[in-house]
Amino acid sequence: MEKKLKVGIIGCGGIANGKHMPSLAKVSQCEMVAFCDIIVDRAEAAAKKFGTPDAKVYEDYKELLKDESIDVVHVCTPNRSHSFITVDALEAGKHVMCEKPMAINSVEAKKMLDAAERTGKKLTIGYQNRFRDDSLYLKAEAEADTLGDVYYAKATAIRRRAVPTWGVFLNEYEQGGGPLIDIGTHALDLTLWTMNNYKPKYCVGTTFHKLNNDTQTGNAWGDWDPEKFTVEDSAFGFIVMENGATIVLESSWALNSLDVREAVTTLCGTKAGADMNDGLRFNFVRGGRQTVMKPSFAAGGVAFNDGAAGEDPATREARQWINAIINDTVPVTRPEQAYCVTQILEGIYESAKTGKPYYFN
Repeated sequence: MEKKLKVGIIGCGGIANGKHMPSLAKVSQCEMVAFCDIIVDRAEAAAKKFGTPDAKVYEDYKELLKDESIDVVHVCTPNRSHSFITVDALEAGKHVMCEKPMAINSVEAKKMLDAAERTGKKLTIGYQNRFRDDSLYLKAEAEADTLGDVYYAKATAIRRRAVPTWGVFLNEYEQGGGPLIDIGTHALDLTLWTMNNYKPKYCVGTTFHKLNNDTQTGNAWGDWDPEKFTVEDSAFGFIVMENGATIVLESSWALNSLDVREAVTTLCGTKAGADMNDGLRFNFVRGGRQTVMKPSFAAGGVAFNDGAAGEDPATREARQWINAIINDTVPVTRPEQAYCVTQILEGIYESAKTGKPYYFN
């Protein structure tokens, strides 16, 4: 029998139950042997549902890290604790998958990056939207130079009235921000990855607290509590890269708009353009005529690594991550890429506070 990687879960809340644990359960090369949460009942419930028969439960993550048999740790806690838990796990000799965003600011993210380099352990960040059929197809076409030089892009994460009212999403101290750091981070990661451009020069940002005090909200998950809504409801950024390429980033949990799209990108290059406005579409000129091509993913789309066609993005992400450890290869989402995303998000927040452009160097 093949040796299975032993995984510990730190943080057994919504993202762990909704994404990480169900996905890992589908990957035969690993098993979940330890669960930790400050609310012990949650860790016990997770262990019962997803763990091995002898899975252990912890209240203190440092006790979990003392178990030398654990190979991999998934950090699924609020944003503020991503950095120090990840650094401690890497120092304890574990490979780490940390849920997005990498950290609440670039200083904390750099600590994670440095710890991974220092320990030689693998670190990746949970950007599962890279593993969608349309994203993988677009990335392959971009790498084949179908688009040419991509000099303008839009990163979009817009909800109409869908503010997450559970957990600590509305708590600025715990999360470091609102929709920009929550869903805008996915759109930005997808855009930078498909552009393969990680050299920002400067950015200008604005944030808004326009709807926080609304009471009859029409919100998808019920009315939010205005007193607890301490993060922005919308944030927008204008990012200029070192080579002049420009990205417009739009993010909101509650915008009075019918143009609702989340974790999508638009790329405009010298040879062609691509967008995700109505499925994935490419536009270009062929035979002197404006042409639109729309690939179909109805048959299951593009398989990724060992993932079966039609596998959901989160499971593909988990599978490639575990395989990267087993085969000693580089994970698809590299920590230095996620670090750049965090730098830009921080720059947008800082620009919004000062009213001035934020320069990265």
